[in-house]
Amino acid sequence: MHDKPPIQDTSVHEAPVRHGGLNGRTALVTGSSRGLGLLIAGELADRGCRVMITARDELALERGLRMLRGRPGEVAATACDLMDPEGPALLLAAVRDRFGADVDLLVNNAGVIQVGPVAAMQEQDFRRAHELMTMAPLRLVQALLPSMRARGSGSIVMITSIGGRVPVPHLLPYVTAKFALTGLSEGLGAELAQYGIRVTTVLPGLMRTGSHTSAEFTGQVGREYAWFATAASLPLVSTDAGRAARRIVRAVESGRRELVLTPLAKAGVLAHGIAPATTDRLLGLAARLLPPSGAAPEHGVPGHRAAARHPRGGPVHRLTVLGRRAGRNHNEPTAS
Repeated sequence: MHDKPPIQDTSVHEAPVRHGGLNGRTALVTGSSRGLGLLIAGELADRGCRVMITARDELALERGLRMLRGRPGEVAATACDLMDPEGPALLLAAVRDRFGADVDLLVNNAGVIQVGPVAAMQEQDFRRAHELMTMAPLRLVQALLPSMRARGSGSIVMITSIGGRVPVPHLLPYVTAKFALTGLSEGLGAELAQYGIRVTTVLPGLMRTGSHTSAEFTGQVGREYAWFATAASLPLVSTDAGRAARRIVRAVESGRRELVLTPLAKAGVLAHGIAPATTDRLLGLAARLLPPSGAAPEHGVPGHRAAARHPRGGPVHRLTVLGRRAGRNHNEPTAS
């Protein structure tokens, strides 16, 4: 990572702010150049927060920053590789330099989705997922804790997943990292409450963010993309990402310890808690319906390239209309 000055939004916002609970607070949202992170940043800015968005891709950050202009809160952006051990210190320094304040609210949202059978996955897939979705959030929290404890206040939001409670097939690197992040979040909530620091664990199900074009596909890539992109686009299976972002921010305002998003995710968490053996058998049956790795499995094909393997007007193209529309609205990459 390079120590670069934040990308600044120089516009001045004078719109009235009604949400006193978050008005004037300084927020840092990771993985916020696109998708759910971008939407959460927008909700926070609407409530009068000073928001720093961050991701690795500077061009995507610039586009995301333009999409957030005109909100009541001040917004800036800075590029950061969260897997760099020096990243947290440089990122928090950028927040102080831009806003003249320490972070009051941290939203750990950055992640990577790797889709495919475990037989086609590599050890590096698990290491990368763990580093980005477990260790990077931990390092950020550790860097923030001294200032939050000194103030006796602060909010931390961990965007985990239904995959952090229920082992969804063909997402094993993601599931492994999210299980760890869920445990980390719940443990932090128990330990940090005594210091006035609130931790909210968010477990979303599938959301229509358009993030299937940012996922990575392994194995029989065309078939893996077909089931995942379709599931992430259908209204009865996935939920609107804007609505999810609003619920997450309201959970922060009210100090909730846990938020499970989407009816299917709630049903999955409940079923796995009450009857884990039965749920695991059902998940095993679901895994049998998903594509095997194949004779010549591919590895790590980006979703926007996998999408191009399905013809316009074909079944997958028709079933993913809402997901593709969400992707265009939320700064996700489009099919090549």
